[in-house]
Amino acid sequence: MEILNKNKTAFLNKFSSLFILAVFMLWIKTYITQVTQFNLGVEGLLQQFLLFINPLGSALLFLGFSFAFKGRGRYTLLAVIYALMSFLLYANVVYYRFFSDFITLPTITQTQNFGDLGGSVISLLNPYDIMFFVDVFLLAYLCVSKKIQKNNSRVGYKKAIAGLAFVIGIFALNLGLANYDRPQLLTRGFDRNYIVKYLGMYNYTIYDTTETIKASSQRALADSDDMTEVINYTKSISAEPNPEYFGAAKDMNVIYIHLESFQNFLMNYKLNGEEVTPFLNSLIKDPNTLYFDNFFHETAQGKTSDAEFMLENSLFGLPQGSAFITKGQNTYQSAPAILKKDGYTSAVFHGNNGTFWNRNEIYKSFGYEHFFDANYYDTTSKEDMAEYGLLDKPFFEQSLEYVKTLPQPFYAKFITVGNHYPYKMNQNLTTIDKADTGDASVDDYFQTARYADEAIEQFIGELQNSGLYDNSMLVFYGDHYGISENHNKAMEQIIGKEITPYESTNLQRVPLIIHVPGMQGGVNHTYGGQIDLLPTLLHLLGIDSQDYVQFGTDILSKEHNDIVPFRNGDYVSPTIYSIDEKFYDATTGLPLVDDNQIQKANEYKKRVENRLHLSDKVVNGDLLRFYTPAGFTKVNPSQYNYNMDVTEKADNEK
Repeated sequence: MEILNKNKTAFLNKFSSLFILAVFMLWIKTYITQVTQFNLGVEGLLQQFLLFINPLGSALLFLGFSFAFKGRGRYTLLAVIYALMSFLLYANVVYYRFFSDFITLPTITQTQNFGDLGGSVISLLNPYDIMFFVDVFLLAYLCVSKKIQKNNSRVGYKKAIAGLAFVIGIFALNLGLANYDRPQLLTRGFDRNYIVKYLGMYNYTIYDTTETIKASSQRALADSDDMTEVINYTKSISAEPNPEYFGAAKDMNVIYIHLESFQNFLMNYKLNGEEVTPFLNSLIKDPNTLYFDNFFHETAQGKTSDAEFMLENSLFGLPQGSAFITKGQNTYQSAPAILKKDGYTSAVFHGNNGTFWNRNEIYKSFGYEHFFDANYYDTTSKEDMAEYGLLDKPFFEQSLEYVKTLPQPFYAKFITVGNHYPYKMNQNLTTIDKADTGDASVDDYFQTARYADEAIEQFIGELQNSGLYDNSMLVFYGDHYGISENHNKAMEQIIGKEITPYESTNLQRVPLIIHVPGMQGGVNHTYGGQIDLLPTLLHLLGIDSQDYVQFGTDILSKEHNDIVPFRNGDYVSPTIYSIDEKFYDATTGLPLVDDNQIQKANEYKKRVENRLHLSDKVVNGDLLRFYTPAGFTKVNPSQYNYNMDVTEKADNEK
């Protein structure tokens, strides 16, 4: 036994041996994590092999930097790099549990949101998570232990060259096989899932950093010539207004009600025989209400902010991070600025901190005249507070007094937070039982959705009593999914069917409800997405949208583009779904086998990718600074100030 212990100590006395141990532990830990914590859609032996091999090259490369030092510094650096890579891996695990996505460099820089996350992050942690760091503590102990003699010898030149060649060989093999299985992997990298599946967690981080730097440099290199292709494209897809609806809401107030985390399956859904959203269900039957049941969210990492970005600008959110934060100083042709020339006052109401999603800055670039954030509300009662701000009922109640002060016509948006993950609610405020799937997020979701429905009913009643209802267009929209793919097993119990990729895509529908007094309503089955909201709104108000740079089209137009792109390059349409590089019949959900249909599906995909590319070109290059439509006045953000003065704030707190 003593000889065995001496042999172990002798093995670890060599730094190269400790390095090999570190590489092996990180490799296996990362592989197991990628298999068990992420849903990467791995198929076939080649993809299985790539998932197994891809952490090895990264572990060798990054941990190998420790050889550049000597003495204790070498051991310290090995432990530090190992700890950082482990933390990056774990951070992505936690992030993925809610967003079903991976962290990007822009999301790391969105630090102004961190302070408001609170219990949402805590709810994502599991007791077994400590296992992600057992190896970190073990390596740290071995690196500092006095029982291990520190080897100070330098690595020979030949060994260094051989080691580097081996690492390059691993990377070359990985990338070569990945490109063989999925050509143009890096040049068509809309979907982060593919990068992680083929190249691994750490190589994805390098790829993401490179893409972020490339996007950031586009503004400096852009000039007015870049707008020519964009203008030609947006004019070519512009849809003529439908005469039946054009101007149906002319000169009316516009009231947007943001349905947080609201998925369309909630509409008319009964839990244990009881309607979850009875008021919204009754509203969609109103003869003056249009209800779109094939309306999809198109958000990415920006989630709520992406939804806002699209409905205000008809520009897609970015593939990485949130445009609200990274592109807050851009020039925009947003709804508040467009409507200003027709005499509209604009305002946003939100019972959370104005800094969240950088709203207090980007709203100025949109041309919003007023932003009523948490400073304008009484938030002293804990019972009235949700995880992300003021609960919906007191929020609407307090907002009404501010709404009454706005000159008419006005364009106003109300952002609710009650139906937000993790869907926890004081049981004294609930009026419907939880579901019984055993998944807390799914079970609690119905109680917060019911609360939101009741809050909206209360608000609509107050609008009617105030006289605003009869002269206002009401637009209700879901911002993004509420239940992610990580909860599919529980959701199968809710919807009563297996959730295939096709069914999962169907669950990305969110409500779009438009109520206009005197307008002919009904259920509209047209396929559309959030990118289409702005041109639809403008046409209902009697404003032609063709001179503006918009990537959506009027859903009510007969020329509407009914191919709905998702941010990762997938799409849905009335005939074809494109999901994870596979094509499905939109009606049956079965894979396409007809060559003509597959050819058509590929043509649609090229159109979608071009549309996303051009929108990104506008946003990353800030191209709208080079183009001003006739009659439009560019927004000057310095004209706006949302800060409440001391006297007003004191009066509000009384």
